[in-house]
Amino acid sequence: MAERSTAAVDVADNSGEESLTAQADQSTADGVANNRERDTDSDEGQGSAKSEESGKASPPELHSGHKLARRYRLEECVTRLDGFSSWRAVDEKLRRAVGVHVLPADHARARSVLAAARSSALLGDPRFVQVLDAVEDNDLVYVVHEWLPDATELTALLASGPLEVYEAYQMVSQVAFAMAAAHREGLAHLRLNPNAVLRTSTGQWRIRGLAVNAALRGISSDTPQRTDTEAIGALLYAALTQRWPYESDAYGLSGLPKDIGLIPPDQVRAGVHRGLSELAMRALANDGATASRHESPCTTPEELVKAIGEMPRIRPPEPAFTAPPEYQRTTYQQGTYGRPAPRPGATQPVPAPPPPLQSRTGKALKWGVSALLIAALGLGSWQLADALMERGGKADDQNQTQTTDGNDKNDKQVRPAKPIAVQGAQEYVAKGDAQAPGDVAKTYDGDASTYWRTKSFVDGPEMKPSFKPGVGIVYDLGSAQTVSSASIGLRFSGDHTTATLYAADSLSPAGPVDSMQKLGTTTTTGSSATVKVSKPAKTQYVLVWFTALPYAPGDGYSNAGYKQAITDVTFKG
Repeated sequence: MAERSTAAVDVADNSGEESLTAQADQSTADGVANNRERDTDSDEGQGSAKSEESGKASPPELHSGHKLARRYRLEECVTRLDGFSSWRAVDEKLRRAVGVHVLPADHARARSVLAAARSSALLGDPRFVQVLDAVEDNDLVYVVHEWLPDATELTALLASGPLEVYEAYQMVSQVAFAMAAAHREGLAHLRLNPNAVLRTSTGQWRIRGLAVNAALRGISSDTPQRTDTEAIGALLYAALTQRWPYESDAYGLSGLPKDIGLIPPDQVRAGVHRGLSELAMRALANDGATASRHESPCTTPEELVKAIGEMPRIRPPEPAFTAPPEYQRTTYQQGTYGRPAPRPGATQPVPAPPPPLQSRTGKALKWGVSALLIAALGLGSWQLADALMERGGKADDQNQTQTTDGNDKNDKQVRPAKPIAVQGAQEYVAKGDAQAPGDVAKTYDGDASTYWRTKSFVDGPEMKPSFKPGVGIVYDLGSAQTVSSASIGLRFSGDHTTATLYAADSLSPAGPVDSMQKLGTTTTTGSSATVKVSKPAKTQYVLVWFTALPYAPGDGYSNAGYKQAITDVTFKG
């Protein structure tokens, strides 16, 4: 394998740039480096990327408490490098934490950073950490992006060991699908490393720094798809082995031994999934390295997505069985409930001994006589029993035709369906832009006055598959649940709304809607919809998918057109 270059040492940025393993108020005792962790960023696996000369402009003199646009209050500087700085900040207008990159307007890379940020913001894919603002204000250029306090970067996850097979499969699937979507829009990452990949508390994988991280450092590539694909292969390799697939150590991971070349993950660590090991090698196949079975290498994220689709799907592990607590006898069961406690020194009565056991002969005689009596009674009353059974059968037939009125004690009680609590949710984007990913939680907050909304479409009510096959949200029920129905509160009535439920494999499903199990569908012209599951199914993730929207007038968010909004969703099982 050809020798690869090693990039300079960077300072990790926990504001959404390099390290988001903890919030600013966490202590260093966590072992996660308290928002100022430094990493030796070798950028191995991105040998085709090249850096421009950094700008000569000095970073602007900013301090904690400084406000940008009278809105973004800088809280803590987490990176100061190469003429730019990155901050954890607060958006005082929306009262939320954000991350901000700041550099002088005359910086050599200011123009390219602005262009990259605006292109990334237009993608609107929820699988990426979203760019919220990109501004040139007098002598400063700054980029505002999401801050994810509940997310943990892959670097921190690998500190304790390799990922489980299903987690590694979900990571590579979601990252590959996301990067394939980005490249279809002409966007590359070029700095896709363990610091740029995050897992949220709901199990979704997010990518930060799309196009922006590379622009801040002046990195470009003549083969951007090859660069990003090889980077995904390196992420999977690290997830399977807890080793970096190059000779140099990086991101807290040890590199491979020198002079042995790139060996498959299942030769580095025992028990590695063979299919995922070969997938990593196909993505890393470069400079003479080939997959163990000599499959063709994957040189683009789209080819990697196709290779993942050809693999047998890896199922999530079954939940571990928890044994019930050991049965304990109580004083009530021991026959002492309600008795006064004995006084110290008092003589306790001696219980009477049990009666002597009966002999075997006595027992046999007793049971023999009983059997004869039962036989005699049976032979003498068979006609009476037959008559009673005939009458009872007729009565049963009559009872079966009667409507249950609640007074018959023999009627079976129908157990009412119980609500299933939603633990998290994520907007699902099958094609095109996201709708309102920041408002998803409003659909299960218990407040019918808040809602998630779609954009306004010109054509309808049926959505156009060639443009937008549908819009919807994936809900996490916390664990596998038997779902029987879903009640959906809608903001707009009129024309018709068509909603369908699907069983998904995660918050960010790897495959298209057609590959998911369909649970049920309904069409309504009112302000609510109830989707009944035709055959109750057990799943942890449920996609609520709209394929037809009613016509509604313009409002403060969008113009008149075909659109819909969800006020609340309730699942029952």
